[in-house]
Amino acid sequence: MMTNELKTLLPDDFADSARVWVYQCSRAFIEKEEREVNEQLYQFYSQWQAHGAPVKGWAKLLFRQFVVVIADETDVEVTGCSTDSSVRVIKSLERQYDVNFFDRMMITFLRNNKAEMLPFTQVQYAIDKGYITKDTLLFNNIATTKKELLEKWLVPLSESWLASRVSMA
Repeated sequence: MMTNELKTLLPDDFADSARVWVYQCSRAFIEKEEREVNEQLYQFYSQWQAHGAPVKGWAKLLFRQFVVVIADETDVEVTGCSTDSSVRVIKSLERQYDVNFFDRMMITFLRNNKAEMLPFTQVQYAIDKGYITKDTLLFNNIATTKKELLEKWLVPLSESWLASRVSMA
């Protein structure tokens, strides 16, 4: 899924500067769970508020493994309390499905159009064995705006933050 395909999934009426949070799950959800998660995310963002004002929000499970939350702050700014409410939803999903959305030591690559996770400690081994290459796409979960999500969420390993931490022959 490249930028154009991703673009079709995201709300096009949100500003490029809309804030983004990406939560990577410790495993992929099965189809039934995906429907349930998306329903809960919809329930959350359709009622999302900041100090009583409705937040223009959106959230969805992408690649069956990433919860992406977007807030367009053009009219209503997302405050600490409204950010906390989104984190509560993520924590609730963790408990419900016995998963982890906050493990920063797992790195996810896109191989054969499927999200595949590797512990950070095994990335070099995977490169050495040819399982991943400098051109393998990495999910760069540090995107903070819709524009960054579209342009920099999926990047070749060689162009990612991880490139300086591994050696690619």
